[in-house]
Order: sequence, then C-alpha cells, then structure tokens
Amino acid sequence: MEENPEIDAYWRAARAAHPELPDAVPEAWGFGATPEHADSLLELVLAGVKTGTASSLWDYEATDEPLPAEGDYSIILDGAGSPRAVIQTISVRTVPFDQVGAEHAFAEGEGDRTLRAWRHIHEQYWRENSENPRGYEPDMPVVCEIFRVVHPS
Repeated sequence: MEENPEIDAYWRAARAAHPELPDAVPEAWGFGATPEHADSLLELVLAGVKTGTASSLWDYEATDEPLPAEGDYSIILDGAGSPRAVIQTISVRTVPFDQVGAEHAFAEGEGDRTLRAWRHIHEQYWRENSENPRGYEPDMPVVCEIFRVVHPS
C-alpha cells in the first residue's frame, strides 16, 4: 500500500484510542462509485444504519484484489478521500445475487432496507459500475460482508 500521511496519522490516532488494533495500516477505501455515493454510504455507517456491504466477486477477480476475510480491518474514506472510520469485518460469505437474503439487505441500510430495494439498487450499480466485462447477472456471485465500526472519526 502506498504511504499516505493523512491515513497514517488517522491510523495512529485510531490505535491510540484502540490499542488492540494491529500495527500495520489496513487497506483504505470508500463505498460506492462516486464521491457523493461514498459520502452518503459513509453517513449510514457512522449513524449505525449500514453494517453490511456487498461486492461482485467478478470485480475482485478482474482487479486482482484480495477478498475480505473475517477479522480484517479497513479504513473507510469519505468522498474526498479522507479517512473517517475504521471497520472490522465480522463475517463474509459469497452467494448468488438472487439468493442474497432480506437480512443482508437490511444490514446494508440503503433505500427502504428491503430485499426488493437492495436488488434494484445493486443490479443498477453493477450494470453501471462493474470493474469486469460481465457486469451484472441474476446469479452472479456476490461477496456479502458484515462489519462493525471500531473507530469513527
């Protein structure tokens, strides 16, 4: 990971508040595909509404990024790229899009938090923003992640 003084300073502050955090600075990333989307989803996280996220397994494969794993920490960035929260992954499972359940949809905190809304929002997202040529398919593999906020800004 590239050095970033703002992220490094944020991690030092988070570790000072939570000495159990590891020494190594974790991956830093933002939700969504635009700065506005990152900010709106971050606000749901900070409000305690959003405790889950979903990603396309095909996108992970296309970008050669490692899959999240239980126990992983991440620094969540706002739309301007500034660190705003530390989360820890609680669980990860990969399921076909059409088998993602209502409980996970609710945990994502978007729209009216129903499975119907989740499917609509995520189908549209992957049709418009996939990092792989396959885009969206009804049975595409989706990485469903549940997390907890460890350190909010």
